[in-house]
Amino acid sequence: MSSIEAEVRFGTTELRDDIPFFVETLGMRMDTIYPADDPRVAVFSGYGLRVRIEKDAPETTGTLRILSPQPDTFANGSRTLIAPSGIRVEIDQLDPPLTIPETLHSFAVRRLVDRSPWIIGRAGMYYRDLVPDRLGGAMIASHVRIPDGGPVPDQVHFHKVAFQLIFCLEGWVDVVYEDQGGPRRLTPGDCFIQPPRIRHRVLAASDECQVIEIGVPAEHVTEIDHEMTLPTATSCPTREWDGQKFVHNLAAEAEWVPFRLPGYDCRDTSIFENTGGTAGVQIVRRGEGEPKWASHGGDILFSFVIRGRLTLEGDGSEPYQLQAGDAFVVPPKMGTRLSEPSADLEFLEVTLPGEFPTAIES
Repeated sequence: MSSIEAEVRFGTTELRDDIPFFVETLGMRMDTIYPADDPRVAVFSGYGLRVRIEKDAPETTGTLRILSPQPDTFANGSRTLIAPSGIRVEIDQLDPPLTIPETLHSFAVRRLVDRSPWIIGRAGMYYRDLVPDRLGGAMIASHVRIPDGGPVPDQVHFHKVAFQLIFCLEGWVDVVYEDQGGPRRLTPGDCFIQPPRIRHRVLAASDECQVIEIGVPAEHVTEIDHEMTLPTATSCPTREWDGQKFVHNLAAEAEWVPFRLPGYDCRDTSIFENTGGTAGVQIVRRGEGEPKWASHGGDILFSFVIRGRLTLEGDGSEPYQLQAGDAFVVPPKMGTRLSEPSADLEFLEVTLPGEFPTAIES
């Protein structure tokens, strides 16, 4: 039985003019041409694509994109070409390097009571944006929930990111990762660090599973890997991807120590160590002493209230009464105070880089 193929059709007014363009300029192979006495159809193949050029076809002119690891050496370095038929051809970088926009700092507060919309995203999951301006594209923070539990219609995939955190708020979710053995279950207070490009697949989740997902940069590519099957046959828990290791941090194994801010304790998640200092992630609770005004010298400082309540005071801003489900971003050098914490307060703090100075005001 022969295999099934597909092709893309474009129209032309004179096929003879298009043949040398596709064969000589683009380096594609001509597979079919007919009729012999007055050719009206030619099919070219190359770069995983079949293109059918047909005289007087009804389609309007379109665009072909050819991705090359060395685009400046392809087609004599031209990045945009126009075929005799009018087809636009763009030459671009295959797998371009990740670029992170410069952070546009802002003081931002997102409260659950504001009822920002839930958007249906990948694999049927619901997303609530926690940083609307995304700091100029430097990061994205999402509150993600899966209303109906059971198997998740996911595929083996990976993300082209510089940093990605998954922190569980409610319920549980099972995920399988490349080189990390069998499925792993994330439960409330646990977190994953997904290193850049690690293959993984969400298998199943409980009813009303909720997680916080942080990604740097805000817009990043998710690619499906149709070849890999998970779990992989071998396990290599110490493997690194772009200098980062996979982390599955368990809340049940937490050790609490004084936090960088007076009046609070924290438990570290080992993410600073396992990302080479790219990021730091702490879970913070009420400690001994009184909260004080402070400022930080990092780049990104994001917090999400897991439970309880507190008051966020900021220089030049009215105080915010925050509770579970609220999030905020504090820019560098801005004075703030986290006051009036409830006894059951816990919040998540994510910082990039993972180490930075904190100035405590007397």
